[in-house]
Amino acid sequence: MALLNFRKRDQAALPVDPRTETFLKGFSIEVMPRTAEKIDDFRGLLPRGTRVYIAHIDGTPIEDMVTTAARLSDEGFDVMPHFPARIIPDPATLENWINRYQTEAGVTQALLLAGGVAQPHGDFHSSMQLLETGLFDRAGFKRLHVAGHPEGNRDIDPDGSDTLVMEALRWKQAFSERTDAKMAIATQFCFDAQPVIDWANRLSAEDIELPIHIGIAGPAKLQTLIKFAIACGVGPSLKVLQKRAMDVSKLLLPYEPTDLIGQLAAHKADNPACNITHVHLFPLGGIKTSAQWTQDHGGASGVPAGAA
Repeated sequence: MALLNFRKRDQAALPVDPRTETFLKGFSIEVMPRTAEKIDDFRGLLPRGTRVYIAHIDGTPIEDMVTTAARLSDEGFDVMPHFPARIIPDPATLENWINRYQTEAGVTQALLLAGGVAQPHGDFHSSMQLLETGLFDRAGFKRLHVAGHPEGNRDIDPDGSDTLVMEALRWKQAFSERTDAKMAIATQFCFDAQPVIDWANRLSAEDIELPIHIGIAGPAKLQTLIKFAIACGVGPSLKVLQKRAMDVSKLLLPYEPTDLIGQLAAHKADNPACNITHVHLFPLGGIKTSAQWTQDHGGASGVPAGAA
């Protein structure tokens, strides 16, 4: 049973906040080959043309990644596979992956990131090195996203600052001005609106103009989210989950991002120039659960392709 299946089917639909509906328009979601295999048809879950990121975990064969990309593309979705620098051994492998995604799945976009392994498998250790190869530009990739960390990243800045993270974003901003591909920042998930808003404002103040696709954890058990938050280094906003865990009345209920997205949507409505432009969902409690949440709270922005 889905975590969100608390209301009866004949109960009236939940009221939709028009600001949330607008904010969720064009949201993206992340899958892995092994989780995608459990879904019979994504058209019953996601709006037509939804951007679906495919996470490439160390050890996943490229064949599985390309097969998943081709399947999602055939179902009418906008596919964006991960290219984790530290698991790509050399430029020849990178070029091969790019070619396979293009020829076998029609992919023309990518999320470039360092990757979750401590030691690089070969020549690359950062997304900037992947960009510097020029292979994505030569292949005519139309969209390139890079990772963002609103609460910092201790893998990059062990001292707890964001010095190197910000330096990397400045480099990527400069690169975006040299490439024909559209670029954006896809961020780590978070649980508190204010640090996100402050970070977005800081980027604007420092002339980093890349659009922000803000990472949001989809509905999940509280224990699951705390585990992922600790593993992924989510910092200040982890306190939101810890506070919730201390409330016995909420401890056993699944977390939902309704309040967080509502606050960000209200900020965006009041500040249309805000550089937070899209929502990117991490379905930590399951793809179906996150998709159902968008259908319940997103109005027209969450209507699945199969129901449109």
